[in-house]
Amino acid sequence: MRVISNPVLQFLAAALLVLVVIAFGTGRLSAQAANEEAIADSRAITRVLAASVAEPALPRGLITGRPGALDRFDRAVLDRLLVDDVQRIKIWDASGRIVYSDETALIGEQFTLGDDERDVLQHGSTEAEMSDLSRPENRFEAGSGGLLEVYTRILSPEGEPLLFEVYFSAAQVADRKEAVFSAFRPITLGGLALLVVLTTPVLWVLMRRVQAGARARERLLRAAVDASDSERRRIARDLHDGVVQDLAGTSYAVTAVADTLRADRPEASSRLSEAGDSLRTSLRSLRSLLVEIYPPELHTEGLAAALEDLVAQANGAGVEAVVSVRDVDAVDEDVVALVWRVAQEAVRNSLRHGAADRIDVTVDGRGGAVLLEVSDNGRGFEPGAVDATEHFGLRGLRDLIAEAGARLDVRSSPGAGTTVRLEVDVA
Repeated sequence: MRVISNPVLQFLAAALLVLVVIAFGTGRLSAQAANEEAIADSRAITRVLAASVAEPALPRGLITGRPGALDRFDRAVLDRLLVDDVQRIKIWDASGRIVYSDETALIGEQFTLGDDERDVLQHGSTEAEMSDLSRPENRFEAGSGGLLEVYTRILSPEGEPLLFEVYFSAAQVADRKEAVFSAFRPITLGGLALLVVLTTPVLWVLMRRVQAGARARERLLRAAVDASDSERRRIARDLHDGVVQDLAGTSYAVTAVADTLRADRPEASSRLSEAGDSLRTSLRSLRSLLVEIYPPELHTEGLAAALEDLVAQANGAGVEAVVSVRDVDAVDEDVVALVWRVAQEAVRNSLRHGAADRIDVTVDGRGGAVLLEVSDNGRGFEPGAVDATEHFGLRGLRDLIAEAGARLDVRSSPGAGTTVRLEVDVA
């Protein structure tokens, strides 16, 4: 799977995901709010019909079923009550008897009132709920496809509280809900889309600045590395042309004098021989130090020769060191230098802290990548207890390793040695 690396494209992808999530979340909330608003409209219509149409027109005798009162009320208000999406009207008394309905077959029938209806009769207010069309008082509405019933209290001319109930079409309530919801949608999604459009150019400018800063940082890093290499090269050259040559000449002179005195003054000859051996030992150590400071002619003599010089100090200290280098002749010089530096730090740490008696250094340039492994059989350490790269003196090379797109792995455990593995893609 290809990973998008452009920050602007990443931002747009993230923004699209956020838009989807927010649209879903706000859609749910907006739908809930729209549903509540549609029900609130039905409540308001019910209160208006109750207070402005039904209650003022209630005649005396309606609650007792007087025929003339029922006809007068029906002629006076029925057309004004069945407005818009009102499907059914019912007026109940406190006993549960229907004293009026636009469905005349229900008038005079008695049913059990629920707790909510009784509470409205006693205290007023307005309640709304979806109708249970399976109840016997709703048998005439069973095929209506869903109704919302809203009820409130009115007073008869005799002062008796009555339950005024209005049935609304659930489909038309849903239409009102959708109309309210549609007003939320462009505001929410349009605002988010506008935010993405406005912030994308800003992000692009910031990305350009970050990239410019990264390039400047890379130039400074390379300049620092080049300066360090230049200083190492100068120190190594001065030591090689000065102290190393002097020590080499002195050791030859001491050895020659010892040979001259061997017959006449054997004791002095022996001491001079010991001094010559000491000078040669110091000279080997100094040459190993020069290799550590800066590998002489790394690309002229080759990586294998430089690594052999690097482990010479190990061989002199009684540590078996084996170097194997294959297929790196065509590898870029920067990669060779990085491999050398990592190998240098790993070998140095093995000699100083690993207490190993064998070190294996292998470099393999086959397969489109350069693989370096430096392994020892020393005391090892617990990787979780310390930062492995810092423990190996590789902290200063981490940026260079990252810049080269390389991967560094340090594996170790107490008593089981340590392996430093570097892989650099060169394809």
